[in-house]
Amino acid sequence: RARPRAGAGPPLRRHPRSQQREPRNGEALTAGLLPCVEVGPRGKADGAVVWLHGLGADGHDFEPIVPLLELPSVRFVFPNAPVRAVTINGGMPMPAWYDILSLARAGGGNAAHVGEARAQVDALLQREARRGLPADRIVLAGFSQGGSVALHAGIRYPEKLAGIMVLSGYEVLPATREAEASPANRDTPMLFCHGAYDPLVPLAGGRAAFEAHATPGRDARWHEFPIAHEVSEDEIAVVRDWLHARLM
Repeated sequence: RARPRAGAGPPLRRHPRSQQREPRNGEALTAGLLPCVEVGPRGKADGAVVWLHGLGADGHDFEPIVPLLELPSVRFVFPNAPVRAVTINGGMPMPAWYDILSLARAGGGNAAHVGEARAQVDALLQREARRGLPADRIVLAGFSQGGSVALHAGIRYPEKLAGIMVLSGYEVLPATREAEASPANRDTPMLFCHGAYDPLVPLAGGRAAFEAHATPGRDARWHEFPIAHEVSEDEIAVVRDWLHARLM
């Protein structure tokens, strides 16, 4: 089993540094994009996965998983969330896609921050289009809070994506879904994975998100694992097979 961390990414071996690229600050600022960790082919990519980390983590958190996914022609983009105060953690500043105001009510996120995160994700997806990858060759993924943003942004994106993957996540601002969801992603395949013993994002929250999106015509899949707020080798195998079906 993978060892839990701040963002619960597993401590697996990293890609050789020669295959990693982290945009220089000037590039990120000029483009108006979040700084990202990237792992991908030396040549042209024929697909991409934009993968959002969890609360308090960073873009390196899931980088070690890439070799295990066996997708040598796919570019993995791991953006870094802005640092902001998080209410449920006593106002402590940390990388966060949005401030979490409460875990006791549905959604529980700062709506303005969620909107900002959605716009930031949209900008990354649009950059992939400028690099030559259409939306239907891109999977949007995330873990925990990152999974909630991936789900929120993915179903609202105006072009059809290859898939949306939510690991140990939940739905933020569910009341806005019906009015804001894009017809383009009404049937986009989805993968939901969750730990049965997750003490941070209860299993029921992940299951509710799955059930809300497992609509007729959509290939939505639910996988439950005997773990906490983390990922496991068995889960990585499920993720690998699902990504292969989407991007190979």
